[in-house]
Amino acid sequence: MMETLTKTDKDLFAEKGIPAETIEKQLEIFEEGIPFVNLVAPATYENGIHVISEDNKGKYIEAYEDKMDELSLLKFVPASGAASRMFKSVFKFFNEYDPQEETFNSYVNREKAFDMNTFFIGLEKFPFYKEIEENLLEKIPNYEDLSDDYQKYHFVRELLLEDGFNYGSYPKGALPFHRYKTHPSTAFEEHLYEAALYATSNGLAKLHLTISEEHRSKFEDEYEKVREHVESKTNVKFDISFSYQKKSTDTIAVDMENQPFREDDGSILFRPGGHGALIENLNDVEADVIFIKNIDNVVVMRYKHTLVEYKKMLAGMLLKIQEKAYEYRRLLDEPLVYSNDIDMIKTFLEEKLSVAITPHFKRYKEIYQIEYLKEILDRPIRICGMVKNEGEPGGGPFWVKGDDAQISLQIIESAQIDMASKSQRNILMKSTHFNPVDIVCSVKNYKGEKFDLTAFVDPKQGFITNKTREGKELKALELPGLWNGAMANWNTIFVEVPLSTFNPVKTVIDLLKPAHQVKLV
Repeated sequence: MMETLTKTDKDLFAEKGIPAETIEKQLEIFEEGIPFVNLVAPATYENGIHVISEDNKGKYIEAYEDKMDELSLLKFVPASGAASRMFKSVFKFFNEYDPQEETFNSYVNREKAFDMNTFFIGLEKFPFYKEIEENLLEKIPNYEDLSDDYQKYHFVRELLLEDGFNYGSYPKGALPFHRYKTHPSTAFEEHLYEAALYATSNGLAKLHLTISEEHRSKFEDEYEKVREHVESKTNVKFDISFSYQKKSTDTIAVDMENQPFREDDGSILFRPGGHGALIENLNDVEADVIFIKNIDNVVVMRYKHTLVEYKKMLAGMLLKIQEKAYEYRRLLDEPLVYSNDIDMIKTFLEEKLSVAITPHFKRYKEIYQIEYLKEILDRPIRICGMVKNEGEPGGGPFWVKGDDAQISLQIIESAQIDMASKSQRNILMKSTHFNPVDIVCSVKNYKGEKFDLTAFVDPKQGFITNKTREGKELKALELPGLWNGAMANWNTIFVEVPLSTFNPVKTVIDLLKPAHQVKLV
């Protein structure tokens, strides 16, 4: 395959910083396909999901609060999500509705657009309602005299388009999510408050956001607008940094014969590698404790208390487990390691780190038992909050058997599961929890050296999807997801957290839920 590539192709690879071997591997993946994961069992109570008692919760919170000022803390927020997806049904309405031709009600019935009905019923509760209405009254002198259908049309136009508020092209993080007495607050601003409450060390909160390059100015402008207000309210200073998905993580697209897909000008098409590419961004930051949470999962101020408690609980649990893991790892470096030490470490890994120790372990010579335990302890640790499954979308926690027959805890998306297999479907149906992307992690070893996180990725947990470009079919490769295959070989602990800590805004209608309403009517 590589022999057919031109000098221009190779120059493009070099410009993106993608080694030729990486291209070869990606083409092999298209050729061979990506195997489904092999589910062994769902992670459930007593089998992979820890439930923390109120007493222990308090102890973990205290353990974290005692150490906060001695630690380097970081909040890592994937924030490149675009608002266009959030406004999908609103865009559809704007593009397909003509108030001259039909009434709003007939459009709703024709298109089964019941979400648009909900949108307009709750219109005054949206955080952007006031500003848009004021603009429309200025722009259209007879706005209040227009029919209800025309007012709806103009409102949506003002909301989405460039000559209005242009929210349709905003990043999610810079959109108004909540309406306080003094101002509408963006998701980004809510993350600042969160960081001040649980990720502050010595009066400084560090946030790192992964964003699209074209949106940087919007985030910087928003920060400048709210910084003084947030700092004065929280008595915390902020250190904000941004990064973009690296060009070197773009993946090659292929045609339906698995040959490189070429544009009309003959150049090979590359596509962004999906959020799994962000493992590179995470690998570039450093802290003792890193909190990972999506940009759209925020709440109004009065709901933050519960959220903060559980964040601190997860962090305290991480510190306690990390402390013991480091102690045992140092012990394994001693010139003499006793068999009862080996048994104690094995028990710790099984009970506290949810590691499925190989059944062959007892047959190993002691020297190989020590090497085996070292290899497991020499991994980054992540504690993932898990929420009871009540119908919300999201990946789930499962026990999975790898190619090497090792069984481990993984966060798995439904697209990775073979739905044609009855046994795999049954395991999926028995799952009790889902993944809200609520992760607290440690990325340093027992010597304080940072792990190379790219060494712990399972490349076989990517996704191949079918797309079209200018009418032509193609196949695209998504890298293993950030909290899926990109963290497949981390030490993983799943802990139940309440559903109230998970409040994502996937569509604009979600902003009408209580967690996003300052004033409940």
